[in-house]
Amino acid sequence: MRTIDLRGRELSPADMLAAVPRATQARAEALDTAARIVEDVRDRGEEALREQAERFDHVSGHDLRVPAGHIAEALEVLHPDVRVALEEAIRRVRIASAAQVPEPSVTEIGPGATIRQRWQPVHRAGVYIPGGKAVYPSSVIMNVVPAQVAGVEQIALASPPQHDQGGRVHPTILAAAGLLGITEVYAMGGAGAIGAFAHGVADIGLDPVDVLSGPGNNYVASAKRAVAGVVGTDSEAGATEILVVADSTADARLVAADLVSQAEHDEQASAVLVTDSEDLADRVAAEVARQASSTRHAVRVEAALGGPQSAIVLVDDRAMATAFSNAYAPEHLELHLEDAESAAESFTSAGAVFVGDHTPVSLGDYMAGSNHVLPTGGQARYAPGLGAYTFLRPQQVISYDRAALAEVRAGVVALANTEVLPAHGEAIEARFTA
Repeated sequence: MRTIDLRGRELSPADMLAAVPRATQARAEALDTAARIVEDVRDRGEEALREQAERFDHVSGHDLRVPAGHIAEALEVLHPDVRVALEEAIRRVRIASAAQVPEPSVTEIGPGATIRQRWQPVHRAGVYIPGGKAVYPSSVIMNVVPAQVAGVEQIALASPPQHDQGGRVHPTILAAAGLLGITEVYAMGGAGAIGAFAHGVADIGLDPVDVLSGPGNNYVASAKRAVAGVVGTDSEAGATEILVVADSTADARLVAADLVSQAEHDEQASAVLVTDSEDLADRVAAEVARQASSTRHAVRVEAALGGPQSAIVLVDDRAMATAFSNAYAPEHLELHLEDAESAAESFTSAGAVFVGDHTPVSLGDYMAGSNHVLPTGGQARYAPGLGAYTFLRPQQVISYDRAALAEVRAGVVALANTEVLPAHGEAIEARFTA
């Protein structure tokens, strides 16, 4: 991992953003490619999806819409231990997601004048589950459960066809879908799947969705940007990011383990350590080198850690570490600090914050109850992670009786005339004239 030394510098917010390690070129290239793939699916539908499956997934002649029998078979062969773990994760995520649904409320503006706030679920959602370098049944849970809690009536799921499964979706993905009662499943991956959800594919019976969600690589994240305005999306949950803020009390072995754990997702994964302790930085670097070389996906990990998106950042003090973290706005933020619980309040921009030695990102990936579909690329400065609210639309229901309207009659007419929209005022007056 390279080192970025910010010590002894006065950095403006713009300077801090410029210092953040990002693989900007890779993101720019992904956006252009993803847009073309989405347009191809929009224009050519099933034919484009099959060509993309052959090109990217090396499969052909497969069922694009997964037969119900495949889901049933996957449930039958699911290992009992994995089933128990999935069911417990479902339970935990369901509890946490339920807390995200606001209660309806009624506000009385005056006698006879009320505004009712309600949260309406979208009718149809599409969830994308990656399946390239790893298998993510946990992502099935993270996407489907919040949509179900929100009250979405129709949920469709897509995941790439697997070459070693004869073009089928990975059986563990199908089993997780089966546990959640999802029957509309498609074997399609990447940006093409995002385009298919947004525009629909009549030939395979896929109707467009209202909202689509799910993590993926930079191409999936870029495809969401390409369909923005056509369909609602969650934040762009692209290649994973972890930022660890640590002081001299941190355990270098644990910090390194957590950096490596996220780097194994993808060569584009970002792993960043921010510390004011040069000694800790040296110890973490040594531990990362040791652990990275011995892990199963060593080649992938070393590519991610050696990329421009990963670094050890040296800062002067806690204030500078906090400012850097908030500028970076990481997907996952870990705090390995002596006073981590109280310090957490200052770290305001992150998809999710993991506090203390015993709360690693891996916990959030599976069993914490929190959602692991989180904003990347700095979007945590303004965008939330996935939750039940992703599938809900706040609506205001307004009700005024005649007396309440009369109370504001003159004011509406005055403002309408000021804006040179007299018909607005006339619509009010019509209610008081024969």
